[in-house]
Amino acid sequence: MMPGRVCCCCAALRPRYKRLVDNIFPEDPKDGLVKADMEKLTFYAVSAPEKLDRIGAYLAEKLSRDVIRHRYGYVFIAMEALDQLLMACHSQSIKPFVESFLHMVAKLLESGEPRLQVLGTNSFVKFANIEEDTPSYHRRYDFFVSRFSAMCHSCHDDQEIQNEIRIAGIRGIQGVVRKTVNDELRATIWEPQHMDKIVPSLLYNMQKTEDADSRIGPPSSPAGGDKEESPAVLAENCFRELLARATYGNMNNAVKPVFAHLDHHKLWDPNEFAVHCFKIIMYSIQAQYSHHVIQEILGHLDFRKRDSPRVRAGIIQVLLETIAIAAKGSIGPTVLEVFNTLLKHLSLSVDFELGNRRGSSGDIDARSKECEEKIVQNAIIQTIGFFGSNLPDYQRSEIMMFIMGKVPVFGMTSESSQLGDLGTRRIQIMLLRSLLMVTSGYNAKSIATVLSAPFLDPLLSASLMEDCELRQLVLEVLHNLIDRHDNRAKLRGIRIIPDVSDLKIKRDKISRQDVSFMKKHGQQLYRHIYLGCKEDNVHKNFELLYTTLALITIELANEEVVTDLIRLAIALQDIAILNEDNLPMFSRCSIMALVAAYLNFLSQMIAVPAFCQHISKVIETRTVESPSFLPETIFRDKCSLPKTFDKDDKSLFFLMSKIAESLGGSGYSAERLSVPYVPQATDEDRLSRRKSIVDTVSIQVDILAGSGTEAKVNNTEEITFEALKKAIDTTGLEEQEKEKRRLVIEKFQKAPFEEIAAQCESKATLLHDRLAQILELTIRPPPSPSGTLTITAGHTHYQSVPVYEMKFPDLCVY
Repeated sequence: MMPGRVCCCCAALRPRYKRLVDNIFPEDPKDGLVKADMEKLTFYAVSAPEKLDRIGAYLAEKLSRDVIRHRYGYVFIAMEALDQLLMACHSQSIKPFVESFLHMVAKLLESGEPRLQVLGTNSFVKFANIEEDTPSYHRRYDFFVSRFSAMCHSCHDDQEIQNEIRIAGIRGIQGVVRKTVNDELRATIWEPQHMDKIVPSLLYNMQKTEDADSRIGPPSSPAGGDKEESPAVLAENCFRELLARATYGNMNNAVKPVFAHLDHHKLWDPNEFAVHCFKIIMYSIQAQYSHHVIQEILGHLDFRKRDSPRVRAGIIQVLLETIAIAAKGSIGPTVLEVFNTLLKHLSLSVDFELGNRRGSSGDIDARSKECEEKIVQNAIIQTIGFFGSNLPDYQRSEIMMFIMGKVPVFGMTSESSQLGDLGTRRIQIMLLRSLLMVTSGYNAKSIATVLSAPFLDPLLSASLMEDCELRQLVLEVLHNLIDRHDNRAKLRGIRIIPDVSDLKIKRDKISRQDVSFMKKHGQQLYRHIYLGCKEDNVHKNFELLYTTLALITIELANEEVVTDLIRLAIALQDIAILNEDNLPMFSRCSIMALVAAYLNFLSQMIAVPAFCQHISKVIETRTVESPSFLPETIFRDKCSLPKTFDKDDKSLFFLMSKIAESLGGSGYSAERLSVPYVPQATDEDRLSRRKSIVDTVSIQVDILAGSGTEAKVNNTEEITFEALKKAIDTTGLEEQEKEKRRLVIEKFQKAPFEEIAAQCESKATLLHDRLAQILELTIRPPPSPSGTLTITAGHTHYQSVPVYEMKFPDLCVY
């Protein structure tokens, strides 16, 4: 009897909280938690919260002992009891109990038993969803981040158990993120040492998905069923939630590990998963932080600039997809940075391509790399074009100026000299293709705003370069900017249009700003069309020149512009007839066909019957006698060119005398039409590696001084003594004027700069002295009744003037 009474006595002496804890455990763990005793323990804990820390410590002691002894049934009961106490108690005294709870969860996660790991994770997730009244500044979750990340990489032999552990790890990471963000400890979770574990763990599980149709759009509610329980879907949801909680200061820490993961696993080529990841990033973060992601991609592109072309192309493709999403929101201050980086890599790619070409010498691998560099270049151009086309108009015009400023000129910059002529040409073509993409779809309200002098001058300079592809690109850029009513498709293909009204051309009345633009820059446009026709052109060049003339007629032509365009067309015809530049027969016939197609279009647009009749008659004559002067014949694949060019058959040519006569009664200036067109002299030819424009213009003046065919038409004038005398005098004056002009030009071309500056300075000084003398004579102080101060022999005298002797202006006299 004695030992029994002693045991009862000892049990009665044990603390009450221990007795209550012991009572919740049944004799057989299969019976589960004793609910009645659990309610008593919960009531006691709520009533005496100061005992919570002891209850937690005692439960932790029992759980550790059961884990060591592999009594997993009691472990599950202990964790269930801890969960219920945690959910029921929310007092200030719960902090020590939480420490015991987290210690027990850590014990479970450290065990090698998958069931215990999952059990510990489930308890931690329940704890993470509890909002504590006060933050705990001393609590850290470093162990849990490391352990949950390790569980995400589980390689258990059993696939089902492996998925279960990975899902537990992902849910644990999600719990850590939620707990730290809501607990005012958000700064700790965003530290690089944590992000470098969390983000790759999530990406690793996203990468293992076998579902090709995984969600890529904006975050939405997850699907139900088995798909929700797959590691890939849970990891993606957790990744979205993590990014959605990122702020301005910690955005980069969440994005940088993505690059490290893609680099380590070589996921830039192919880059489907990389594109998938960055689409998730862009849709999940706040819109105002989009430029952070773009900056990180640009920085990584610089970091990998020496990698294989396919890797760089993969990164650029990711940038394109990112920009496509960012363009709908806020791109921020990275606009110029994007274009500057892309243009730099475009130049670098061309340099690599040329290096491979020089070192190939039949090497198959080098030729393969050369082709891959073109993939990189096309990706860059596509990205530039897409980005530019999604910018607002004011930013797009700045980007156009920026790109145009990057176009190298032969021999003008150190960069072009390093690239060489071939490299410079490649860069010019690439940049103009980029510019073409940016200007696509641009609808300027006023041509003057988009074709300002700082942009128009270098653009038209490129139109004088020898490469026909460069000239084509320049004309296509002009078409994008001039064509504001989408008429280009209707004008495609140079041809004689029977009825222009069938094209249903859209046009508005020319605005005052456009009139001002043509007065300022019209001659510049005409000049480049004129000189462009004299180049070694192919069919496409003539087609684009024809479209340029037609678009100027539609968008910018008033009566004055129409007059200038007709003069230009006749001047182009004179180029083909006189052939002072020794053009090949194909070019001469093509120019004649271009003029015919354009004047046919123009005559129907202005609808003056007499003008239309003359144009139609010449075209009909050409159809019978010289079909090679018409576009339908000369631009066929196999066209027999004429061996000679009959300059005397006036019925085949458009005559300015008849055009002026037909338009004179319709409001057009017949006098202005009679003046031959001569291109204005500029210095743009030096930018395109040509001979001096002065020589070219002087030759053109000599050619056109006789007004082309009109001089031959009017050569039956009666010859008299007075007419010969006048001609001799005029010729002498013209010769003197030409000689003067030649000497001035030669001096400015060959004289030293110091001599020219000194001469200009002396003229300026002389002018200043003359002006001072004039002002001294005309501007003198008026006489004063009080007297005028004069100094004679060093003595001061005042000379008084009577008022009645003073002369006042009429307006001052009352």
